[in-house]
Amino acid sequence: SKDYLDFKYLSLSLSLSLSLSLSLSLLLPLLFLQHDTTEPGSIHSLHLSGSGVSVSRSPPPSGIFLSLCPPDSLCPSHLLLFFHSTNRYSKDSISDATEREKKLIGARKGIQKVKGHSKLEALFKHPLYNLPRPELQDDDWLLRVKTNEHKSDRGSEEEEMKEEGYDKVTWTSDVETHPPWLRFHLGISRWELYNRKDPNLAQLTHYLATQRVLGAVQKTGGTQLKLLISFPNYGKALLKPMKQSRDAETDANLFYFSDFERHNAEIAAFHLDRLLGFNRIPPVVGRLINVTSEIREITTDHRLSRTFFTSPVGNVCFYGQCEYYCSTEHPVCGQPHALEVSLATMLPDLAIAPRRSWRSPWRRSYSRSKLAQWEKDPAYCDTVKQTPPYNHGNRLLDVIDMAVLDFLMSNMDRHHYETFEKFGNETFLLHLDNGRAFGRHSRDEPSILTPLKQCCRIYRSTLLRLRLLSLPDFRLSDVMRESLVQDLLAGVAPLLSEPHISALDRRLETVLQVVQDCQEHHTDVIYDDLEGYDQDYDQQPI
Repeated sequence: SKDYLDFKYLSLSLSLSLSLSLSLSLLLPLLFLQHDTTEPGSIHSLHLSGSGVSVSRSPPPSGIFLSLCPPDSLCPSHLLLFFHSTNRYSKDSISDATEREKKLIGARKGIQKVKGHSKLEALFKHPLYNLPRPELQDDDWLLRVKTNEHKSDRGSEEEEMKEEGYDKVTWTSDVETHPPWLRFHLGISRWELYNRKDPNLAQLTHYLATQRVLGAVQKTGGTQLKLLISFPNYGKALLKPMKQSRDAETDANLFYFSDFERHNAEIAAFHLDRLLGFNRIPPVVGRLINVTSEIREITTDHRLSRTFFTSPVGNVCFYGQCEYYCSTEHPVCGQPHALEVSLATMLPDLAIAPRRSWRSPWRRSYSRSKLAQWEKDPAYCDTVKQTPPYNHGNRLLDVIDMAVLDFLMSNMDRHHYETFEKFGNETFLLHLDNGRAFGRHSRDEPSILTPLKQCCRIYRSTLLRLRLLSLPDFRLSDVMRESLVQDLLAGVAPLLSEPHISALDRRLETVLQVVQDCQEHHTDVIYDDLEGYDQDYDQQPI
């Protein structure tokens, strides 16, 4: 049958790609294992041991689960492999654009896709995603490594560091010797958190998804459970565990501040932010971890360790200590040991790269009965425009960018945002903490777009990319689906359910309609941050 041939091909591919010292005789049983098609939603678990291969089936997400461990053993996450093959697409739709902007996004030129190229590749090759940047000066980098060339300038600084208790560190100028997390820190600039073209990004995400876990402690602060994970070479990541299934939708009767934080929302938010061209969310990856060997047995956090227990069905669970959902009634459980999590790259320590937290002007009341001022005053934006730091520079436009991102992923929990202190007010906003996004796909929350509706201002570059993402060749849902497949957890099940993917296109049309409504009533809606770009664009092939 076709399913058998597909499974046979999968097994052959796996045997060629895995760099494991397994003998050929051990892998041969995989080639002759009949794939059961009677339950399309089942998962096949293949256990390889010295005595042979055992197979089990369980009903969660459709796909194939391959465990290169003996049955009933504690299997490390890097020996758990999942494969998923569903791929559905939604209907096409084209948004309206002005003639000048159609020219910029390539609609009039009838963009021709090269056969075999993906929509995601085509999107990132588009000139709107390759705009020239001003040359970065020394003070435009968040951190710099001091090399031997600067020894003459370091005398007084080293004395100050010695007085403050810092250890003397000898740095190397060879960037290739730095671990991926450090290279990420050194790549942060005034204008973006990372350069999408930086080859270190792939190394960083691979590092997060595969490195051995050395430690796990509960992170303080916040309202829900999250852990701080330690890796070799001093790397760290913020872990958020799976709390509910992919298909679960937030209860309409639940207040936004009582919603669960979702691990897949953190992953999807990173991908969406990148697709919008913002590059303001630290890289996030999905990973399967073993809650026993990679948390319980290595944690030094006694508050965390004493919350572990085994559920009535034999799953290893824990609940930690936090404000919401940290109880035996809301545990985090493995199956029986494997747990899906998100791992977010940590930003530089506050001691070397201080950040400032800003209260969002459009922060919600976080009350069951009270409304925020912006919900009662239609002219609220006029007040914001007269208040620092929104009374000069582009801070207000950056907040509107953030509102567009939040509306697309239905995140109502944007009460604060952060910036790096070194750059003052002329820098990008950090889009952190997106766990409450993607909770509801059947309903959109128009109030999230209030900054755009009340202020009627938007970057021209943002608007053109949004219009580009509404075209069939670059449809947001398609490129988002393609981008998410790159994450390792996509092998378990799609990181976003199809209704959430489809909702992106619907919400994008809403954003474009709001801008159009603004243009019908105001003349200064578009802030042209692409001045002089038209001429350059005309010389670039599509």
